[in-house]
Amino acid sequence: MSGVQEGDSVTIGKLKQLQAHFAKERDWDQYHTPRNLLLAMVGEVGELSEIFQWKGEVKRGLPEFKEEEKVHLGEELSDVLLYLVRLSDICGVDLGKAALRKVELNAIKYPAKANKEVTNKEDEIENSSSADNGTA
Repeated sequence: MSGVQEGDSVTIGKLKQLQAHFAKERDWDQYHTPRNLLLAMVGEVGELSEIFQWKGEVKRGLPEFKEEEKVHLGEELSDVLLYLVRLSDICGVDLGKAALRKVELNAIKYPAKANKEVTNKEDEIENSSSADNGTA
């Protein structure tokens, strides 16, 4: 159905193509305005949030989750992704290029060396505070 074989990479372009075809087949283009897509995506983010609500912090890899919970999580993550891809397409934004640009901007805004220095200083302050009050 998707035209993607097991082991193949899935690209944003492929998802964009599949979503456009899906909407066209159902005559949904008329409803796929930026506002409608954004609001639908926000609703899906809410459904995604419900999965984690009341669980407290969870460990990476979600070892406490049952298999059906992980499947449900994948479905909700996919809903958010697919709406995001469709929204970017309708808005004429190349999502891949925009994301790469944002990664570059974040690297400039948050340089690795500066962040390591801040973390080291925070550790030094915490260690000296612990030593001062005898909790080290």
